[in-house]
Amino acid sequence: MQIKVCGLNNRDNIFAISQMKINLLGFIFYKNSPRYFNNALSFDEARQIPKHIKKVGVFVNEPIYSVFNSIAHYDLDFVQLHGEESIDYCRDLLSSVKIIKTISIKDKSSILKIQNYSDVCDYFLFDTSTPNYGGSGQAFNWHLLSDIVINKPFFISGGVSLDNVSELKNLSIKNLIGLDVNSKFEINPGLKDLEKIQQLLKK
Repeated sequence: MQIKVCGLNNRDNIFAISQMKINLLGFIFYKNSPRYFNNALSFDEARQIPKHIKKVGVFVNEPIYSVFNSIAHYDLDFVQLHGEESIDYCRDLLSSVKIIKTISIKDKSSILKIQNYSDVCDYFLFDTSTPNYGGSGQAFNWHLLSDIVINKPFFISGGVSLDNVSELKNLSIKNLIGLDVNSKFEINPGLKDLEKIQQLLKK
């Protein structure tokens, strides 16, 4: 089970977490987010993160040239698209970077959007549908994912915490490969609680 820690915007915190046994770090490039990355790392600092930890840039309906600029500047390994990006938009990016397409879940019918994006992404990430594109700390009904065949590897996000991670661990769903953690592991927006992340890794 891979662990993605998302919503980081504090330099020292980023480097502390990069010493842990996590798999991915997520930086939010959506300016309306309280966890907006806001150039927390320089060009050189981004390249000091260990290579085995993959850097993910999270974007919401961002102009594609801006996404390409961020990929180059911060040496991003993945782009996570959290908005209403078109199929062509995803296809244009896919030639340069791995793509995680977020599917915002309200009900079972929301999951059917995977049919549109299966050919233009590498992974899905299922998150709770909110007006602010995530970070709400609210979980959706994870068992909805058991009822639909998902042929891409995917992450679960939305309200993942130390209290419910055991439930996630026991979900038996094909292609579930990782958890995305954010607001339930924070001291304040963008600053993660190192002790809680260590506890998560032990669980």
